[in-house]
Formats: sequence, C-alpha cells, structure tokens
Amino acid sequence: MSREKNQSKKRYVLVGTGGRAEFFYKHLVTDFKETSELVGFCDINQTRLAYANELLQNRYGYKAVPLYLSNQFDEMIATEKPDVVIVTTVDRTHHHYIIRALELGCDVITEKPMTTDAEKCQEIIDAVNTTGKNVRVAFNYRYAPHNTKIRELIMNDTIGEVYSVHFEWALDTQHGADYFRRWHRDKANSGGLLVHKSTHHFDLVNFWLGTAPKTVYAAGGLRFYGRENAESRGVTEFYQRAHGSELAKADPFAIQLEENGHLKALYLDAEKDDGYQRDQSVFGDGINIEDTLAVTVTYQNKAVLTYSLNAYLPWEGYIVSFNGSKGRIEVRIREQSYINSGGDKADEGAIQERSITVLPMFGSPYEVEVTEGEGGHGGGDPLLLRDLFDKPREDEFQRAASHVDGAMSILTGIAGNMSLQTGQAVQVDGLIDFQRRD
Repeated sequence: MSREKNQSKKRYVLVGTGGRAEFFYKHLVTDFKETSELVGFCDINQTRLAYANELLQNRYGYKAVPLYLSNQFDEMIATEKPDVVIVTTVDRTHHHYIIRALELGCDVITEKPMTTDAEKCQEIIDAVNTTGKNVRVAFNYRYAPHNTKIRELIMNDTIGEVYSVHFEWALDTQHGADYFRRWHRDKANSGGLLVHKSTHHFDLVNFWLGTAPKTVYAAGGLRFYGRENAESRGVTEFYQRAHGSELAKADPFAIQLEENGHLKALYLDAEKDDGYQRDQSVFGDGINIEDTLAVTVTYQNKAVLTYSLNAYLPWEGYIVSFNGSKGRIEVRIREQSYINSGGDKADEGAIQERSITVLPMFGSPYEVEVTEGEGGHGGGDPLLLRDLFDKPREDEFQRAASHVDGAMSILTGIAGNMSLQTGQAVQVDGLIDFQRRD
C-alpha cells in the first residue's frame, strides 16, 4: 500500500546501508528534520538493514523506517513515493540504482564515484537526458575551506593563467591499506583507486581550474600490497582474513572487526547474509587494483597536470603546486587518517597541518589565511549537506556537483585505467556523448 506524501517535507530513501550511508542519514534525520523525511532503507543484506534501523532509533532518536531488499527497490519507490534516492552502494552498482530511480521519477544523490566505467557512465547520461531528472554527486572535498580558498585565489587571477599543476596524494598505512582489505581490492567493484579515490582529486582540479580533461596517460601497478609483494615486505606466513586468525593478531595491517562494536554489527554479524568479508589480508590473494600510480593530464584549456597516488605512506594528505603566468601557489594539507566506517575516528578528514602560500612573480611570498568551520573536512561536510538537503543558496564558487561534474571527474580515472592497459595516452573526448538519449 503506497504512502501519502507530506508535501511540507521532501521524502528520501537510501539504498546501500554500509559504512558511508550513515554520513547521509544521520544528518538527514537530525540537522534537516524540519524539511526532510527519511522513509525507507534498501540493501542486499537483511542484517545490515536491521542495524541501520537500530542506529536510527537508538543513536539518532528517529522512527524505524520500512526495510526493503535490493530486489524490492521498485516496490520501495512505488510504496514510499520518495522525491530523492540516495545511492551509497558498492561502486559497481551505482549506475543501476541511479538509472532506475530516474526512470521511476526520482532525483538522485549519489556517493562518489558516480560509476566505474565509460559504458555505465553513458547509460547514466542517457537516463538523465531522457527523464529530465537530476543527479547530484557528493563531492565533499569541494566544500573544505582550504579547497574553496584555492578556487577563490585562481578565480581572482592571483597567479594569472594556470599553466601546470603538480598534485601528490598520500594515503597512509591505515587508510590506504583499508582499500586492500575491502571490496575495493577488486577493480570490477571499484574501478581501482584511479576511479574510486582519485575521482575526488581529479574533480578538484576540474573545479579549481574551471576546465575538463582532454588527454590522459597513466602508469603504475601493485607494488606494495598483494600476495606477490608479501615476501619483500617480510611476510612469509599467510592468512586470507583476520577474523579467527592467529597470524593476523601480529599483523599491523590487520583489522579486528570483533574488537569494534560498530564494525562487528555492520559487517561481521552480517556475513551470514551475503558472505562479504570486510577484514581480508592486504597481502592475500584476489587484489587486482594498483597501489602506486602516476598520471599526466592535458586539459581543454591547455593546462597540464602531473599527479601521483601512493597508498602505503607514513602520513596522509596532499601537496599541490600551481604554476601560473603571475606566480605560484603551494599547498600542503596533512589530514588525520581514519579507518572507514568505524575505528576511533573523531572527525573524518580532520586537518592536522595546513598551509597555502602564494609566491608572486615579482613580489614577496605570503601565507593565505583560511577560516576552518565545525565538522568534517574543516567544516566542508556541513556545507555539502546543507547544499544537498536544505534550500538552494547562491554560491559564487559553484560547488554543487552535477552528473556532468561527476562524469568529468571519473573520466580522467577511466581514461587512466585504459592507459594502464594499453600503455598509450587516451583521448577523453569521445568516451561519452553528453547529448545522447537512450
């Protein structure tokens, strides 16, 4: 039986109740409860669905919502009549729920990356063009005050026309290793780090420079993690997953799910429903994504990017340099690392060290002050959530990311993956037809 809509509130359902989902629904039912209503959860896993409902009630004081298995997605839309579907599933299934939600008359908010390959991306573009509905991509990095400040500096012609960017992203042995324990370790699920993680970084360059990628060349491989690298790391005895393994107790890369109540409820207790193991060994079999990557990108405005990502370093954060016709900007951000969906993280993306230095062509260097707000990513997360769930506001920096922004960010990584396979540079133009209708 379908529910009647409360016209005073926008109705939301969420599909994919894993670790990233809570970021959205906890704020939806607390900070935005006056204008928003959560009316349903959907997942492949019944145990995880029940746990999400438990969190809603016991942690956030919200009512229990109807629960639907993934094969009941259409039924959920027909019954609950949502205005918006929030998609936080495994990356490889984003396109399925995005497209079906659009076809059933809903707008969509999706976690990044929008999808994992060019074919799925084209299907999403076709569905948007055919239905006329909207897709928003949750790029929280755009809203971090230091990243917004960089865009402001470039928009204001501080260093003139930007000719080149050097961007180095460091993932540490806590956060970086986590991608090699989880479903992300299979490129079919995540598109590899060039798509799953680097989509943030490639989007930032598009956002900062106001341009889009034209040509991409990539190199790299699995150099640190994986069974093939275990011996060089001093690993001679193997386990496939940490739970129940004596070997894992002495492994600094292992995660013990049973020692964290949240992780235990979200994953270990839910294994009986779908068999997913959240705590696989980073030196086990089955890893086919890269941990060491270098990318060169030429943009439509003729700027060039040199980019690197390494997933096993002693600190986490990034160093970016912009070279322009009137000078240079140097950025260094050291982030507090965390384990996704649990652990002891107090403030996801908290900043431990930050500096933005402008070096004018014929002037003295100076530091740029940045005002940090409350909440994750230096106060960026609350700004993103307000943009997603509150009334639209004017934004001179145009941080809201559409399906086109989502596509242009992943196309850099998708082209990078193609280049890894062929050893050749890949032209981004032609991968997607943004005008086509299915």
